[in-house]
Amino acid sequence: MARPPAVAIRRALHRLRGVRTAPSALLRHYRARHPRPVVELVHPPHPYVRALGLVAVVLLGAWLGLLIVGGVRAPVGPMDTRMTLRPSLSGGTKINVSPLGALELRSHTAPIRLDVDVDQLDPVRAQALVDHPERLSGLQDEVARDVEHGTLDLAVRSCVAVVAGATTLGLVAYRRPRRALAAGGLALALLTASGVTAYATWNPKSVLEPKFSGLLSSAPSVVGNARSIVTEFDVYQKELARLVTNVTKLYDVTSTLPTYQPDPSTIRVLHVSDIHLNPASWKIIASLVDQYRISVIVDTGDTMDHGSAAENAFLDPIKDLDAPYVWIRGNHDSKAETQKYLSDRGRFKNVHVLDDGRAVTVAGLRFAGTGDPQYTPDRSTKAQGDPAERMAGLRLASALRDQKAAGTPVDIALAHEPVAAKEVDGTVPLVLAGHVHHQEMEILPLGTRLRIEGSTGGSGLRAVDNDDSDPDPVEASVLYLDRVTKRLQAWDEIRLGGLGLTKAEVSRHLPKENQPGATPSPSAPEGTP
Repeated sequence: MARPPAVAIRRALHRLRGVRTAPSALLRHYRARHPRPVVELVHPPHPYVRALGLVAVVLLGAWLGLLIVGGVRAPVGPMDTRMTLRPSLSGGTKINVSPLGALELRSHTAPIRLDVDVDQLDPVRAQALVDHPERLSGLQDEVARDVEHGTLDLAVRSCVAVVAGATTLGLVAYRRPRRALAAGGLALALLTASGVTAYATWNPKSVLEPKFSGLLSSAPSVVGNARSIVTEFDVYQKELARLVTNVTKLYDVTSTLPTYQPDPSTIRVLHVSDIHLNPASWKIIASLVDQYRISVIVDTGDTMDHGSAAENAFLDPIKDLDAPYVWIRGNHDSKAETQKYLSDRGRFKNVHVLDDGRAVTVAGLRFAGTGDPQYTPDRSTKAQGDPAERMAGLRLASALRDQKAAGTPVDIALAHEPVAAKEVDGTVPLVLAGHVHHQEMEILPLGTRLRIEGSTGGSGLRAVDNDDSDPDPVEASVLYLDRVTKRLQAWDEIRLGGLGLTKAEVSRHLPKENQPGATPSPSAPEGTP
């Protein structure tokens, strides 16, 4: 008897399920007895991550290589030196002169810096110079050759050190020779690129504006005077040689520093400002006057803090300074007390007080200035702000024009507030100011040069009012002016550490028109006659 179709279909499906189920059960049984190992898929690192890792290995290895074998010892004239390449963000050259300090030159911009350490004077070579002084005439050429040979040796050793350091660290980090060689090749490429950058940004005139740090008293002997720098220093290699040669003069048989000889063709102006009752300022000023053979001192005000009669005795050391003292009133100096006290010619024979455009000739220079129109310690009078300063500046500019019309043009104008000083633009070559407690130099639109001095008193007692702030530095400047043209040749910015600090820096600056090969400045600023 035939089966119904529905029954036949159900039985067929049952048989199929049995066939499919049996192997599945066997498979589960097999897997239970023989489990598969668990394999986790790890994604390879991103190419950028690998590249950054390689760069980090190269930089670290190159740095370690330079630290270990990157320096060379080279005799330079009678001196023993060590030349080293160091990683640096700003580049440049640093000449360490023990025990005097260091000279910093902005010779190039690249991620490497050249360090020249002057270790000691070789007694044999130095004695040979003493016994045969005629050799001094060729000493500069000898030093130039020594510097050239030392630099070439340093370049070769630095390449070897950088490649070896990066390759070794790459082998340690990756344990694959191919990766290690890639690290060494990349290090060599980076060093070559740094060398090309240094060559492209090489500044042969960088020695014209060095920064000296160390013993302040020896700075002029090493840096030199404005006239010799302008006329003699032309190419970097010879300048570096000359600097190292000059250092040898510091180690003479008596072991004393040479006497600094002033250039007779320059007038030296010591610019101070904002002393604010700091008694240490007088000793610093006296030292600078003696060391730099200062012709005249210019004080652009705020010598006092409150301008009271009780503070007047603070001014007494001025009469013992061995230079004329030209002074204008600041907003912390009282006209009734401070200015009147300093105006006593019987007490202060070397002091010249300028106000209301009064002019005076001192040390061959014609000065004119005006006191600050505001006296801020007087709380009974409301401060008038910048409008009062501008009005004072305009009155000073009018006085300067009158002086020029009378045939006695002013060389340097003085105003305490820079706002007032800017109003004399076009009437005088140089105007000096203070008030803002930091150093600035600016060429105004009509050609007048504005020089703003920092605080020669380190902001006075107010520097310790805030325990969380760093002490303000003590700042002053030496301005070198030509004795004939009365124009600024160069200036030295002097910066001493504030309260509790002993750091000293002297940085030399030259106007662009006074650098070798530049067009001389005109005889008078263009603008208002």
